[in-house]
Amino acid sequence: MKPAALAAAVAALALLTGCGAEESAAPTTGTETAPSAGTTALSIYLLREGKVWPALREVEETQAVASAALGELLAGPTSEEEAELGFSSAIPDGIELQSVSVEDGVARVELSDELPHEALAQVVYTASQFATVGSVEVGGESFTRGDFEDVTPAILVESPLAFEDVDNPLRAVGTANTFEATFQYELTDTDGRIVDQGFVTATSGSGERGTFDFTTNAYEIPFDGVGALFVYELSAEDGSRINLVEIPVRMSR
Repeated sequence: MKPAALAAAVAALALLTGCGAEESAAPTTGTETAPSAGTTALSIYLLREGKVWPALREVEETQAVASAALGELLAGPTSEEEAELGFSSAIPDGIELQSVSVEDGVARVELSDELPHEALAQVVYTASQFATVGSVEVGGESFTRGDFEDVTPAILVESPLAFEDVDNPLRAVGTANTFEATFQYELTDTDGRIVDQGFVTATSGSGERGTFDFTTNAYEIPFDGVGALFVYELSAEDGSRINLVEIPVRMSR
């Protein structure tokens, strides 16, 4: 399913109305993986090398998508994500989700205990993935993603997610805070060969996070399987690759 199609499908869910009522909301970024009938695909934000990073989840179809996403977040990474992607979570064991409401652009999240900074970043990123959410209130304090720049990677790819099925050509969407707002990408096929590479300019950088949205050239692969999208900066000092991230993706002919 294309990003726009998924967003439209989720947005079509009826909103629950009333003061403090939980709302359905369209994700700000989509997924290329078609969810099974009666399910919704969404993201949770785990940690990868100490920085927030999105992971794909498929949940039963629901209007309470914010609650569903946060419930999946509290469950933590899967064993495969831990082993293959190095994902972790700073959310302490035993934390329970008590309530979630979305009203006037604010997601209000009540948890059973306070969270450390990195865990709070995971909650805020997960709750703010939805188009109707501008800020997240946790424990009576309001936050935005900008409050967690210290635990946000220089190049944050929010679509595609790890091990998603991708289209040909591949489209990538996310945010970046890099020197002069630029970074590089490489796409490797299912045999590990580079099939496309390029230069990306975000809307801002050099201390101010901007957005990016780029599409690779069409590519050929020898067989169906897992390829990878790499994003990185080139060091201004020696030209070496820095802030390198690999996102494995499923490719098909």
